[in-house]
Amino acid sequence: MLSGLMNLLRACWHPSSDRYVHAGSDAVGRQDGLLWYKDTGQHLGGEFSMAVVQANNLLEDQSQIESGLLSSSESGPYGTFIGIYDGHGGPETSRFINDHLFSHLKRFTSEQQVMSTDVIRKAFQATEDGFISLVTKQWPMKPQIAAVGSCCLVGVICGGTLYIANLGDSRAVLGRLVKATGEVLALQLSTEHNACIESIRQELHAMHPDDSQIVVLKHNVWRVKGLIQVSRSIGDVYLKRAEFNREPLYVKFRLREPIKRPILSSEPSISVHPLLPHDQFIIFASDGLWEHLSNQEAVDIVQNHPRSGSARRLVKAALLEAAKKREMRYSDLKKIDRGVRRHFHDDITVIVVFLDPNLISKASSNKGGPSLSIRGGGVSLPSNSLAPCTTPTEHSAS
Repeated sequence: MLSGLMNLLRACWHPSSDRYVHAGSDAVGRQDGLLWYKDTGQHLGGEFSMAVVQANNLLEDQSQIESGLLSSSESGPYGTFIGIYDGHGGPETSRFINDHLFSHLKRFTSEQQVMSTDVIRKAFQATEDGFISLVTKQWPMKPQIAAVGSCCLVGVICGGTLYIANLGDSRAVLGRLVKATGEVLALQLSTEHNACIESIRQELHAMHPDDSQIVVLKHNVWRVKGLIQVSRSIGDVYLKRAEFNREPLYVKFRLREPIKRPILSSEPSISVHPLLPHDQFIIFASDGLWEHLSNQEAVDIVQNHPRSGSARRLVKAALLEAAKKREMRYSDLKKIDRGVRRHFHDDITVIVVFLDPNLISKASSNKGGPSLSIRGGGVSLPSNSLAPCTTPTEHSAS
């Protein structure tokens, strides 16, 4: 297996050189090989840092940070929205979320004239409904879009309150200062939905008591119906609606028994956290980071270094671990091109949001503060220049 992989590597080895490098203005981020980053920026409640490293042939992670007006109405409220969308099976769903979720949130906030868990839940549902409509339209020409989905992690900072909503296995971790010791402790804020977690398997069995195969241990990994690790997502409609689990969908995605009820859910886990003066920062990241770093390790890296470049530093720490696990040098890992790179690590997206208590306390009504809209980048190449020897990854790796 390993010798075959190394032969594939030799065939597809491309020095990162300057093919994808353009410095550009830091206002929109910078690209360095497969790494995109914005080392520092300002949101209404403090500073932020953002980085994305691509592993898949097409970047499946999408991300955004929006700061300023959180409503379609000029009356507010104001705040900061953070989104990380870790796609699987292709980039279509994560791109769709990036294009639609925040606008839905603004519309529902305008209707209710306040930020709330209900607003966030409705925005998630409207995004799911919109993607199902897209799949319905494209099914006759592009049926495999039914097997594309995305995790969805959202943070909203508004009025001194932090809202966290999650589908799938991305994660938000708070760094909180303990004044008595001076330590900054990691507190996980998000609830994850991955079949590797025993409570999630129990939840699935409780929801599907008549299906002994609702979760299957396959290649030493727990998967829902033996197909996918996450139990909640946007998209993946082939596991939600019977009409999309039939020909001409690929056989490997088709179930033996017709779907009687949705197998996966699009209902987010939402939590509300009043921000405290000793809350220092929040790390939002796709599971590609957490495969290699613990919550506390990530918090320590951010706390023990300058704020600028925090996200890029976390990505590098994860890549160093990925290289170490494969007994290779970091410098050699960086030379491996997208597609083949997925054998060594996943797409990784990190947004670190620093919290300034003075700014946060007045941000919800601060019309004069900085307005910001930025999306995480990746390598964008014309279709005819895609690497010819990239290998598709297993769909179920979320």
